[in-house]
Amino acid sequence: MSQPLAERLRPRTLDDYIGQKHLVGEGAVLRRMIESGHISSFILWGPPGVGKTTLAQIIAHRLETPFFTLSAVTSGVKDVRDVIEKAQKGRFFNERSPILFIDEIHRFSKSQQDSLLGAVERGIVTLIGATTENPSFEVIRPLLSRCQLYVLKPLEKDDLLQLLQRAVTTDAELKQRQIELKETGALLRYSGGDARKLLNILELVVEATPSSQPVVLSDDVVVARLQQNPLAYDKDGEMHYDIISAFIKSIRGSDPDAALYWMARMIEGGEDPQFIARRMVISASEDIGLANPNALLLANAAFDTVMKIGWPEARIALAEACVYLATSPKSNSAYLGIDDALAVVRQTGNLPVPLHLRNAPTGLMKQLGYSDGYKYPHDFPGHFTAQQYLPDELKDRRIWHPQHSPSEQKLYERMIACWGKRFEK
Repeated sequence: MSQPLAERLRPRTLDDYIGQKHLVGEGAVLRRMIESGHISSFILWGPPGVGKTTLAQIIAHRLETPFFTLSAVTSGVKDVRDVIEKAQKGRFFNERSPILFIDEIHRFSKSQQDSLLGAVERGIVTLIGATTENPSFEVIRPLLSRCQLYVLKPLEKDDLLQLLQRAVTTDAELKQRQIELKETGALLRYSGGDARKLLNILELVVEATPSSQPVVLSDDVVVARLQQNPLAYDKDGEMHYDIISAFIKSIRGSDPDAALYWMARMIEGGEDPQFIARRMVISASEDIGLANPNALLLANAAFDTVMKIGWPEARIALAEACVYLATSPKSNSAYLGIDDALAVVRQTGNLPVPLHLRNAPTGLMKQLGYSDGYKYPHDFPGHFTAQQYLPDELKDRRIWHPQHSPSEQKLYERMIACWGKRFEK
């Protein structure tokens, strides 16, 4: 039986690798690391079909070092320990550490990830993890701190077209067919930056065309082949990202009907309920914020409920949170405020803390003026007194700008009462 097209075209060298120039292009960080022969543990984070597994295999081939693979879907703690033991026994003095590649590392439980720590710390194995989920949420902090994180991007249009040309001109089986690339718009759109999906669609169109006929790749043909199952939901592919985008934008746009619909699409497609709950927590902070601070509490409660009671009952808590978020007033002032603050920090660097705000635990520090002149707000009427809290260079800088909602208006009015003209700007 023939291998799938995506497997037949899997690159074997960096020169054949398509995309991710920011990581593997000339002079880029991963290419320099690979060419030096010294690989440290790292995690590859990016959507499906962008070359995470391929990159790990290229590294192993280039370094000619033992290469172990585990899938987090099928492997347990025992499997991890068995591989570590094999790596330790098979390693010779001064030989490079074997590479342990773990696909979908976000699916590993805390105990499974804990079992990796010692081996990574002692250099028994060099860990390469691949994940489609944010490692900040899915990988334990001690393991994450011992790995570099590299972000892979969806393939761009030119990358996908290059891959398509390579497929029809170099693959032994496709070269036997007469293939005409009449239109590629639908193919690229449905691929969504996913190389594997692009090749799977191409293969589907080729196999659906009688061998006696030429293969004409057009937008109509691609749409006809893919819409035979209109309810399909690939939770690891392009539609996954489109639907979660529609879900979040429906909440942001205050449309509870649309938000419930897109959530139902995810549920019917087998999406992880924790993923849905996590995105609602983010939306509560980013899009609703101070206009209704209770939204974050309810979103967190829904997340907690999902973890405690599981499926299918957790769908009710998700629906409650979904409707509440969609119908809440909206404000992104906190989101914009922290981004503005980060930009200020990056522009101005490590500005000194004003002396009166510094802690003075020792006599010497007091002699140097630390904490001198600080006014304790609780000693004043209304528990407030005006004094400078920002560094001298930024003392008049505004960062948080309130928006128009009843809840936030009250906060704004209090700031004007406290600070006067500073907040009237």
